[in-house]
Order: sequence, then C-alpha cells, then structure tokens
Amino acid sequence: MGTRPILLFLWLMLLNVSTVLPVQILSKSKLERCERTSGPNDDLECTRKIIVNLAVPSGSSGGEASLVAEIVEVEENATSKMQTLRVPPVVTITKTAAYALYDLTYIRDVPYKPQEFYVKTRKCEPDADKGFIIDLFLFFGFSLRDADGHVMEQTKPVCCPCGPERRVPSSCGNVFDRLIKGKPNTAHCLRFPGDWFHVFAIGQRSIGFSVRIEVKAGNRVSDLIVGPDNRTVISTDKLLRANLVGDFVGYTNIPSFEDFYLVIPRQGGQGQPPAIGTNFSMWMLLERLRFTLDGIECNKIGVDFEAFNGQPDFCSSPYGSCLHNQIWNFWDADQNRIERNQLPLYGIERRFERINQHPNAGTHSFSIGVTEVLNTNLLIELTADDIEYVYQRSPGKILSVTVPTFETLSQFGVASVMTKNIGGLEASYSLTFQCMRGVGLTEEQFFIMKPNEVVTRSFKLYPATDQAAKYLCAAILKDSDFIEVDRADCQFSTTATVLDNGSQIPFQPPKSGVKGFFESIMIIWERFWQGVADFITGKSCRGNCSGFFDLGCHLQYMCFSWLLLFGLLLATIPTGVVLLWLLHQKGTIGPPA
Repeated sequence: MGTRPILLFLWLMLLNVSTVLPVQILSKSKLERCERTSGPNDDLECTRKIIVNLAVPSGSSGGEASLVAEIVEVEENATSKMQTLRVPPVVTITKTAAYALYDLTYIRDVPYKPQEFYVKTRKCEPDADKGFIIDLFLFFGFSLRDADGHVMEQTKPVCCPCGPERRVPSSCGNVFDRLIKGKPNTAHCLRFPGDWFHVFAIGQRSIGFSVRIEVKAGNRVSDLIVGPDNRTVISTDKLLRANLVGDFVGYTNIPSFEDFYLVIPRQGGQGQPPAIGTNFSMWMLLERLRFTLDGIECNKIGVDFEAFNGQPDFCSSPYGSCLHNQIWNFWDADQNRIERNQLPLYGIERRFERINQHPNAGTHSFSIGVTEVLNTNLLIELTADDIEYVYQRSPGKILSVTVPTFETLSQFGVASVMTKNIGGLEASYSLTFQCMRGVGLTEEQFFIMKPNEVVTRSFKLYPATDQAAKYLCAAILKDSDFIEVDRADCQFSTTATVLDNGSQIPFQPPKSGVKGFFESIMIIWERFWQGVADFITGKSCRGNCSGFFDLGCHLQYMCFSWLLLFGLLLATIPTGVVLLWLLHQKGTIGPPA
C-alpha cells in the first residue's frame, strides 16, 4: 500500500563524542514513500520515516570510536515549518577499529638456515677401507633415506680432492701417506637442521570494520550492525534500517602485499599447517623474487639438493656458496636494526598495528590495523508514524523602523528594524520588509530570540528609479508558527541621482604602454636633450639642493653650474697665493726678497 510522500529535514545535536572528529551531516534527507506489502520485504513497516545521512569517522589511527546524537527538530515539506519533536530519538553509533584483511594461500615449507657439512676421508666411495671406520651416508643422517630405507641419490655428498685452493683448503700429506692411506679428500653435503617456516602467498585485501547503530525513541529500542560485507540491514522489529554507502578515503597508507610471501614458523609437521600461531615476532614479509619454489636456484630461500650439488665449479667455490640470502640472514639484519632503535625491514612486528586482531580471526588469516581515519557514509532510516511535535511560540513586537534618506541609484538604502521577544519562552521568528511599489523585494530573515531579548535586523533597499520619491513600506514580524504578531508601517524618501557632484570620477582609459619603434627613439632623444639642458642650467640642482656646500646633493643631480662655481672657488686659492708671492718679490708687500 503506497502512502503520500513526505519531506523531512533534521538537525543533530551531539551529546557525547569519544572520537576526535565530530559527526557530519552530509545532507538533509528527502522522504518519498514508505511501503507495506503482503509478503516479506526489506523496507520498513511505516507510512512515513526520517532519513539522516551521516559521515561517521573512526578514531585516531583507525581505532574504535563512538558517538551519541539526538534528533531534536524536523522540517516538514508540507508546511515548511521547523518543528521540535516531543520525544527526540537518541541515536548511538559505535564503530570498531578498521583493519585490512588479506587472503592467504599456502605454498610450501622452507628451511630457516640450510647448512653445508663436510668430513675428511681418504676415499669418497661408500666401500672405503674398513680400517677407516667412516660411513659417509650414516654420518649425514639416516633421515635422508626413502620409505624403503634406501639412501636418496640427491642427498649423497660431493667429494673434493685435497689442496690449498679447494672448497675446504687442506694439506694432502706426504707421499708415503698418499700411497699407503690415500689422499685426505673432503666430502660435502647439504643438510637442513633447525627450524622450518611455512610460506604463504598474499592475495587481495579487503577493508573490515563494523558499525553498531542503536536508536532509542521513548520505550522502544532498535539496534543493528552493518559492515562492508553486510551493507544494508533492517532491525528485527522493522523500525530501523541502515545502509553503509561507502567510505570517503583513498586508503593511501594501506599496503598491498601481492609481491610478497608471508613466512611464519612451522607449527607441527611438514605441509599445510593446522594453525599459523600467534608468534608474530617471527613473522616476516619477503619479496617473492627471493624464493625458489622448485629448489633449483642457488642463494634463494628454498634451495634444495639439486641446486647445491649442481653448482658449477663446486670444489673451487667458497665453502657455504649457494646458501646465501636465507631467512636467517634477513632475521639477523632486522635484529641489528632493532638494536639501533630502527624499524625492521622484514618483520611485521613494530611495523604494523593490531596484527590479526580482527573479529573471528581464522587459523589461516592475516590482517593489520588501518592507521588512517576512515569517514564512513552511513544512511539511517527510522519510522516516524507516531511522531509528535512541540510548538514553542512567544509573542514579539517591532520597536522601531529606521530608513535614512539616501541618493537613489548611486547607492542603496538600509532599513533597520528593531524587534523584541516580549514573551517568556525562547522562540523562532521571521521578519520581512515590504514596500508597496518602486523598491526591489528583500529576503525574509529567520532568527531566534530569548525572552526580553532585543534584535536589530537590516534590509538593503534598491529603488528602481533615479528620481526623488517617497516610498511607503511595512515591517512584518511572524512567530514560529508563521502567524503575524506585529506590523510597523514606515515611509522614507530618496533624492535624485546627481550625475556629477564630485563623487563620481569620470572614467579615463589607461595609457597604453605599447609604442612604435620611431616613437620610442623620439622619446629617448627628447629625454637626452632635456637632461643636457638641465645639466647646464642647473634647474634640478637649484630646486632640490638647499646649500652651496651640499656636496652629496650636487653630485646626485650632476649640477653643471655648481661644478663650475666650485671649480672657480678652488682655483682662486692657488691664484691668490701666487699673486701674494709676486707682490712680495717686488717689495710691495713686506721687504723685498
């Protein structure tokens, strides 16, 4: 049964938020319809409902977060009224820590530290002289025999002759010992003592978390849990529905391990482990290119007998060749970094947070905590069939309306309206300013006033003519129910627009800086002759230099007349000295010389 569409908007008031980031209302919600059908369905059993679209953040470093919000007001489209709910629903949202879960595929087991062993023997054949009690095959371990007790061919040692430049340098002894006993050769073989590790291939990742939503309206309580794997859920009482739309984040800090293998200590026997354990201190992530899955490559993890025995120039190669870059090498490198207070390069401990702490962690699962703050887009719907509104109305009064006279068109006028809440409740009001003719429409203003509070609102007035005129207007005050509670009439006048009263500056286009070639030459030539004339006449010097002996000023403006006078002044001194000396020589001044 279809019902009439309803449009509701809501405000949320945060009561308690334990996360750093507050909840954000992404949009006010539109309600179109709420259906009932005879069979089972995923919709709410209601005739009208409230929808809220939220951005729910996680805690710092992707940890747990919770918030509590209260729906206190709604706006119904049919009446365009903002209504207060009599029983506000309280919404509690709890979001678990986010994690990245990776798919694991078992590959094989590999030794932690393969080692090379050798023994000295006069002969490298299994039927050596009985005087030398040494059975090479028994020395290297009976565990390398097959199920029937036969020694496996690939586990047989490789014999190298004695000599200083061999795999293990040794003395061949004297000629008598070599003739009687034989040469002291060395037999080498590969063995795998110690620990083994499981190797897993890491596949695609998925982001995991859960959001629990609880809505309490009066005595009714509805709750549900949504997550990335269960995005749309309806409560059992059909009163609440939630849809996880998505996340607003690019996951820049969540790594991808598709080029890595996960190695962990072996639990139990060889083969697929029954459980991977929780000793995360030994878990390591190593690049796939460091492994040989068939065992035929040297210096890679998983090296086998075939690669070791078949290495070229076996006897002339250094002892331990073909066994480098093993798990124990990377483990030791990490321990050295940890001792220097550095983060490990291969181990997962200390590099990642909340390892395998996701809910229902299986025996073959791998997850790490997400360290980014994820904002989840959550759409919540709840029934609003029995919603009740609370009206809070209070009388108001317009105290004054003031409109100063102004010049039309050249500027706008301002109408100031002073209002007062003369009741005993805090309430919402709307104020309009309307003129009968000749003035553009003004926008209605909405505001809230406390008891006995005085509020002044301003409206900009734009007359439609440039002539002086008088206008008749009215300010109208309405309460929260949009009922007029007071009205004040007023009139104002404007003066005619004065086209040129000094305040209007005529427009002058800027001078263009683009000039032709010959025009630029003429300007440079004129400036040159003006400078020469000014240098000779000393016009700039007289206008800017106040004293005759202002040396810095005269040099700055290059005063020709000052230079000439100053030169003449300097020339009079030696001239006067010479003249006095000549007069003294003739006896005119003082006795003759």
